[in-house]
Amino acid sequence: MSQDLSGRTVVVAGSTSAAGVAVVRTLSQAGARVAAVDILQDRVQELSGAYGNVTGYVCNLADLQAVEDLAKAVRHDLGPVDGLIHLVGGWRGGAGIQGQTDQDWDFLHTSVLTTLRNTSRAFYDDLATSPAGRLAIVSAQSASSPTADGAAYAAVKSAAEAWTLAVADGFRQLQGGNESPRSAQHSAALVFVVKALVDDRMRAAQPERRFPGFTDVSVLADAVERIFGLEAEQINGLRLPLTAGHLAGSPA
Repeated sequence: MSQDLSGRTVVVAGSTSAAGVAVVRTLSQAGARVAAVDILQDRVQELSGAYGNVTGYVCNLADLQAVEDLAKAVRHDLGPVDGLIHLVGGWRGGAGIQGQTDQDWDFLHTSVLTTLRNTSRAFYDDLATSPAGRLAIVSAQSASSPTADGAAYAAVKSAAEAWTLAVADGFRQLQGGNESPRSAQHSAALVFVVKALVDDRMRAAQPERRFPGFTDVSVLADAVERIFGLEAEQINGLRLPLTAGHLAGSPA
């Protein structure tokens, strides 16, 4: 069932990726004010121009000062933020442990972890104050079952998960801890877990491939919309496997 997100402001970081576009579209259609953030100006402008309630922002999310300036701009333009959906990332792999290069590590650390640290700190107070504050990231199954070839990727994804779950603990402590009534919890940070994401462009490029176990970006977008309608204490601090029909471990 579609959520009515009218009055909510949601920042989508990494908005011009296939996943980002799907999430922006779904949140916009649900009535949210969406801040679509990316470093690619032309694609941000194209995305924001497609929807009346989407505002585009160009920002280098690896630069903390730039992110703090972004947060001020979003608050000025759209008001306090209710959601941060972090979809910034990338993939790098190598041949075994010795094939994990410093260049790949630096790229992953910056794109996956630094951008998450910066955005979650800049918008933390908004999310903690909002009656429905939500922080969500997308992680990979490989974070809990790493391979030698994907060691750097899995390690950085694991660190991003740990940071997100620490944010969840921050919300829990601010909002009464484990001893308070369940109704006191109103903000949540969580991790969606997938094998990998797939979209129509990928399928068209490799029509012979079946992409077994992959999660379509539309399923991710629907899940993002749904978390705003779930009780915060049900999802705060959880790793939620995302399958093609529901969030495993959450109410149907």
